[in-house]
Order: sequence, then C-alpha cells, then structure tokens
Amino acid sequence: MANVNIKFNGKEYLLSCEDGQEEHLEELSLNLSKKFNDLKFDLGNIGENKLLLISSIKVMDEYYETKKKVEEQKKELQQLKEKFKELKSLVYQYKENKENEIKNLDLTQEELMKNIENQKNNYENLIDKVTLEIEDFIKKNSLNSSV
Repeated sequence: MANVNIKFNGKEYLLSCEDGQEEHLEELSLNLSKKFNDLKFDLGNIGENKLLLISSIKVMDEYYETKKKVEEQKKELQQLKEKFKELKSLVYQYKENKENEIKNLDLTQEELMKNIENQKNNYENLIDKVTLEIEDFIKKNSLNSSV
C-alpha cells in the first residue's frame, strides 16, 4: 500500500491506496477539490459538511449520468451489431443469389451454343442436300437436253 498526502479545503490528509494508484488518487482529489471550491464560491460558506454533501451529490449525479450514457451507447452498439449481422446475412444471400444466376446464365449460354451448333449443322446439311439436288437436277436436265 502506498500513502499520499492530499490537500483538501486547506487541510492535509494522509490517504492510502494501491501501489501505482497514487497519481490517480491525486487527480481524483484535485477534481473533488475543484467541485468543492466552485460550490463554496457559488453558495458561500454554508458549512463544510453541507458543501461536502452537495459536492458528493454532484459527483454521484455525474457518475450516474455517465453510467446512463454508457448504457445507452451499449444499447446503440448492440443495435448496430444486430444490424451489421443482418446486413452481412443479406450480403451473403445476395452473393449466393448472384452466383446462382451466373450458373443459370452459364447453363443457358451452353444450351444456346449447342442450339446454335445444331442449327449450323442443320443449315450445312440443308445446303449440302439442296446442292446435291440442284446438281442432280442439272445432270438430268443436261441429259434430257442432249436427247
């Protein structure tokens, strides 16, 4: 345990604290002294006990206001966390839907390519057939003309 000399309202007090907490204790006592002196200035000398009580109440009020704000921030953070999870889920769902769309488009493209290839083959076969028929027609006509 460490000991710290604290000056408050013109008097010195020897206070104990955990080792390493001396600076923090001095900072807290300076803050309390400031509040005490501000009240003394604002309210006049209404008695040390009453000023200490009002100072303590002000400190507790600040503490509870800060605590309330921290709780509100925790709630907001939790809500943001929930919204982020929801958004993350939507992003993954969107990604999955788009990947499925791409797969379907790939399948459709493959089917179209096969269909185009079949149509091309059919067209070539038709041209070959028509060409043969024309050649055959020309041969028959050539033979008939020569007779």
